[in-house]
Amino acid sequence: MIRVLIADDQAMVRQGFGALLAAQPDLLVVGDAADGAAAVSQARRLDPDVILMDVRMPVMDGLEATRQLAASPGGGPRVLILTTFDLDDYVYEALRAGASGFLLKDAPAADLVQAVRVVAAGDGLLAPSVTRRLIAEFAARPRAQKPRPTALNALTPRETEVLRLIARGRSNQEIAADLVVAEQTVKTHVGRILAKLGLRDRAQAVVFAYESGLVAAGE
Repeated sequence: MIRVLIADDQAMVRQGFGALLAAQPDLLVVGDAADGAAAVSQARRLDPDVILMDVRMPVMDGLEATRQLAASPGGGPRVLILTTFDLDDYVYEALRAGASGFLLKDAPAADLVQAVRVVAAGDGLLAPSVTRRLIAEFAARPRAQKPRPTALNALTPRETEVLRLIARGRSNQEIAADLVVAEQTVKTHVGRILAKLGLRDRAQAVVFAYESGLVAAGE
């Protein structure tokens, strides 16, 4: 069972998402929270696998709550950011703070359910309709020049190639087709990349690839 906590300041949203997720045989809604501070407190008490996190909430916003949860021992639960705007500035910062993905609030119900499962499995960024735009915008933002992290030296040439493709929003299936290898081989490469770089999931791999300078805008 995937344990889910819902954090949103609108009661109707919490109830609606809760009912939808609770109807799934593999999902268990363990609680909800009306603000970011309550989300952090509830997460530490209830130990969910995934938190659906609204961005704009009173007391503490979803960004700060995500940052605090990501700093928890073991990295805390995976956070799926819910946003009304597909290119909300907060989304970029939430990913950098440690969120595992994002989804538009008006996404179809089936997409929300699948998003929770995908994030729980650590398989990647969400909302495919905007992922590539998100990545392009993220990459185009000015960043201070930093030396290339020595951690990249631990990657093999093929692993480096796979990381570049992940950063461009490619799925495992697409990467397998590009490299003419089995999808399981790609999954093995992804697992090794995350382990070597000390990253939790693909979302963090995307952030790392851009911030390390491995991938640049317009490539």
